[in-house]
Amino acid sequence: LAPCEPTKIVAVGINYAPHAKELDFQIPPEPLIFLKPPSAVIGPGEPIDLPAMSSQVDYEGELGVVIGRRTRNISRAEALSAVFGYTCCNDVTARDLQKKDVQFTRSKSFDTFAPIGPCIETELDPENVEVTSSVNGALRQQANTASMIRKVAELISFISAVMTLMPGDVIATGTPAGVGQLHTGDTVSVAIGPVGTLTNPVRA
Repeated sequence: LAPCEPTKIVAVGINYAPHAKELDFQIPPEPLIFLKPPSAVIGPGEPIDLPAMSSQVDYEGELGVVIGRRTRNISRAEALSAVFGYTCCNDVTARDLQKKDVQFTRSKSFDTFAPIGPCIETELDPENVEVTSSVNGALRQQANTASMIRKVAELISFISAVMTLMPGDVIATGTPAGVGQLHTGDTVSVAIGPVGTLTNPVRA
């Protein structure tokens, strides 16, 4: 099972400069946020389903922040006090639909498009941790959160000024460069040292 039951997943777009470059996106002047529904959540070992209406589904390995208490309008200085812990997220994306629709809702929201796990680590420095992704054992993404454009405290403060965060909600903090397509039969893994490895098979 996924280690939490979020009322919402708030994902952050374009939070590593090399990823912006690979997608030919501009770095936004403020955090770019979008929502993934709780119906998209799956846990470790559960399959990611490739939807028939998309011809390009990509993995995006990310550090996930799990909120520990009801949080609204929190300052950046106090923001980390609202965190219960950290986990691995895979912000699975129908890239062709993202480009077609311009806004992100459909491309990010299919059932199974939010793998989370394998656990929640409560002792972790979110500003200095390695995030990696691999497909079929081959390393595809590797970055340290120190290179994030906007740090976790800033993201929590910004998002809480927009919407109330509830216990168990997850903030997906953005993906490094190296995103790529998934195919039927693949196995995709997102690893963060202190958290462990989130692994999911891929099927049509």
